[in-house]
Amino acid sequence: MNNMYGYARVSTREQKEDRQLIALSEVQLPEKNIYVDKQSGKDFERPMYKRLMKKLKEDDLLYVKSIDRLGRNYEEILEQWRVLTREKKVDIVVLDMPLLDTRRGKDLMGTFLSDIVLQVLSFVAENERKNIRERQREGIDAARQRGVKFGRPTNPLPDNFSQVSQSWLSGEISGRRGAELCGMPLTSFRRRSRAMKKMWE
Repeated sequence: MNNMYGYARVSTREQKEDRQLIALSEVQLPEKNIYVDKQSGKDFERPMYKRLMKKLKEDDLLYVKSIDRLGRNYEEILEQWRVLTREKKVDIVVLDMPLLDTRRGKDLMGTFLSDIVLQVLSFVAENERKNIRERQREGIDAARQRGVKFGRPTNPLPDNFSQVSQSWLSGEISGRRGAELCGMPLTSFRRRSRAMKKMWE
């Protein structure tokens, strides 16, 4: 009897893989045969995926919850599908899309239809990721226009900063001396002084 495996991936350690694991458990996969990576698909250096690829043998069966678990973009998903089905000669079942089940239609027409569906879905998955990034960027831009500040909060300036800063900008003291007088790191003193100068101009 051929082995059955499952693969799940989440993009960060904070994200939960529960939804994928529940779906994989419903097809009665042995827990030891489920491989989970918790890192971005930015590169394909995923340790558990690599371990899985070494385990897979011809005619084994691989389950994934959705097609975008296989790669980070359209080209990579197609490449991984090709490696798995043509080189490794394993069957794949995509639980979110019953049409992507290579056990069905092993003839030329079945393979052709499966390849078309895969290409369309890979393209849709990549575009959805692009749309999410675009919506995030638009949300950040809108928040900035409302005055929301991102990044670390700026430390309050010491009471003598304005006077010391003017002394440095006019060449009366060195930047190092100015930073010492204000109890600030040199780079911060210079940066905040230049920012204040722009406000005066």
